[in-house]
Amino acid sequence: MTHTPGQTEESLEILRRRRRAVFPGSYRLFYNAPLHMVRGEGVWLQDGAGTRYLDCYNNVPSVGHCNARVVEAMTRQAATLNTHTRYLDTKVLDYAERLLGHFPDPLDRVFFTCSGSEANDLACRLARSATGAEGMIVTEHAFHGSTTTTAGISPSLGTGTDAWVRTVRIDDLRVADGPDAARVLLERTRAAIAELAEAGFGTATLMLDSIVSSDGVIDGPPGFIGPAVEAVRAAGGLWIADEVQAGFARLGAGMWGYQRHALVPDIVTLGKPMGNGHPLAGVVSGAEICAAFAARTRYFNTFGGNPVAAAVGDAVLGEIEDRALVAHAAEVGGYLRTLLAQVAADVPCVVDVRGSGLFIGIELTGTDGDVATGGATAAAVVERLRDRRVLVGTTGVNGNVVKIRPPLIFEAQHADLLATELATAFQALPA
Repeated sequence: MTHTPGQTEESLEILRRRRRAVFPGSYRLFYNAPLHMVRGEGVWLQDGAGTRYLDCYNNVPSVGHCNARVVEAMTRQAATLNTHTRYLDTKVLDYAERLLGHFPDPLDRVFFTCSGSEANDLACRLARSATGAEGMIVTEHAFHGSTTTTAGISPSLGTGTDAWVRTVRIDDLRVADGPDAARVLLERTRAAIAELAEAGFGTATLMLDSIVSSDGVIDGPPGFIGPAVEAVRAAGGLWIADEVQAGFARLGAGMWGYQRHALVPDIVTLGKPMGNGHPLAGVVSGAEICAAFAARTRYFNTFGGNPVAAAVGDAVLGEIEDRALVAHAAEVGGYLRTLLAQVAADVPCVVDVRGSGLFIGIELTGTDGDVATGGATAAAVVERLRDRRVLVGTTGVNGNVVKIRPPLIFEAQHADLLATELATAFQALPA
């Protein structure tokens, strides 16, 4: 087995043994030769041997690893006060008002949670409370979380979906499909609505990840989800925009991924990049939907939205606003997609280079030209890039899409390096 230069196989194996002794088998490591990271800065991660890796995978530290503004806000507030939202607190209110300022009417209420799974779980409860229905529609390979409810609407986990869930295929829809993408998604959504009605569940919601990451980074033409959303609303349901991965400037179309479609969701869920690594997530909706929920139950989250989390979230928003990271994601992301398309132009196994802003997918086939066997190709590319000190991941129904989503402060020079190393990785693939 290969290992990171400067770190002995023995020292890494000791860490692996310690890990196996305390973690369940469901915990997984990245890469055939797992990495031992000890530091992060900006778009770089560093292992125990001092080797630096270009991080093109981790969207959680959205404004960069160990961002100075975020770290300072966190430590200052932690040294002052950290309680919960049952006391009045100006820091928490200031952050809530600033965050809601990035949403259009009628999205004027926010719940704070600790994780995207919690946020999506709570969003499901809100939708069911507001509609009186139980049924949910998600994409065929969606991932929306790891609570009991969200695992039941996450077919990508491989454990099946709950009885009140119907899925729609979306991985075969592309920007190039134009109006046909909207028509096909509408037809599939209508079929799901009819099935839920026949089963007696009704339709509470359509939940869509705004970049459909787990299904393979499906950008689709702007607005193509609109007819499906309106069909759900006509059936009495709500649209939940899952912004846990696509939100906070990543797609370069605005602060939120759903803005690509020029539509306003009924409920929006937030997470991952919201706290740059600090546990912070949330649900945003309108007063009417929130009032229907409050009339039936109370809600409290011990840690969600505490003053330290609010200070961190405020610092993240400050970085996005002050550094114009929405425009930056659009500009650098567009440059990167152009480079990657050039690199892939003469590579037979590349089906498509797609995405928006700094969320990009490269779909691959196997050596037989079939996307169903492309997972092995994608895995080989990921491992080769890891050996070249560049970190990416995989996604998609067949695991055949290379997933690229670096911190938002990624620059053109980093895009150049990624493209160069990707070309080398492609050259190493079997003919």
